[in-house]
Amino acid sequence: MHFLADCIYGFVFYMLKYRRAIVMSNLAIAFPEKTEKERLQIAKKFYHNLIDTFLEAIKFISITKKEIQKRASGEFDLINNLTDNGYNVHIMAGHQFNWEFANTLTAMSLKAPFVGIYMPISNKHLDRIFFNFRKKYGTVLISAPDFKNKMHQVFSMQYTMGLAADQNPGDPRNAYWMKFFGRPVPFVTGPAKGAVKNNTAVVMVGFNKIKRGYYHFSSKLLVENGAASTPEELTILYRNALEEVVRNDPSNYLWSHRRFKYEWKPEYGKIIG
Repeated sequence: MHFLADCIYGFVFYMLKYRRAIVMSNLAIAFPEKTEKERLQIAKKFYHNLIDTFLEAIKFISITKKEIQKRASGEFDLINNLTDNGYNVHIMAGHQFNWEFANTLTAMSLKAPFVGIYMPISNKHLDRIFFNFRKKYGTVLISAPDFKNKMHQVFSMQYTMGLAADQNPGDPRNAYWMKFFGRPVPFVTGPAKGAVKNNTAVVMVGFNKIKRGYYHFSSKLLVENGAASTPEELTILYRNALEEVVRNDPSNYLWSHRRFKYEWKPEYGKIIG
């Protein structure tokens, strides 16, 4: 499978040049201190990781529990201890590789039900395939458009919820604006507001690719009592933790999305943090 991935990489990077301009622009903004050659090396490794993740996701249709446990490890004692102490937990993460291993191993390892919020795939047949293998080992999947209708059902029990909060908001006017890699960007407000409203513990989970096909997931407590902070303060803590894990392994982050899509305007409000 990884041999096939290397073949696809050559086509995607050198011939198709899939989103290559976006990746290089993102890296130039995030790492101005690096040379063009250094950023190109990060980009090449990123494309290898991206294609590996795509093919590994296909393997998840038939992967066994034993194989997952062989290839992925994680630090889940922190989260399970919070659960034992009666807390609900919001797991904050970024779009790092490989999120399929992260989703599955987390659901297998936690004491409380693991709720995953996801964006449906436009192709209904493909969406059903991904839905089925993502829930195979216990993840409670709720689509983002349907979350408002089902959130009361989730909040009626003890839970742990996974949230990737690094995506661009739909409307930059309704966002927390703060610097990310030195550039003002909008952060979605929902995850932090939910943690404050429901007084959840908040844990940052970082992804580390040990080698091809092998991953480790670290856990870091951001706050124990979400209600003791403001949503802005929680978002700053998340921003700091996210930037740290990306800097530690920059090629393992999804740079093919426009991370610096919006330009700040005075009518958006002040830049915090």
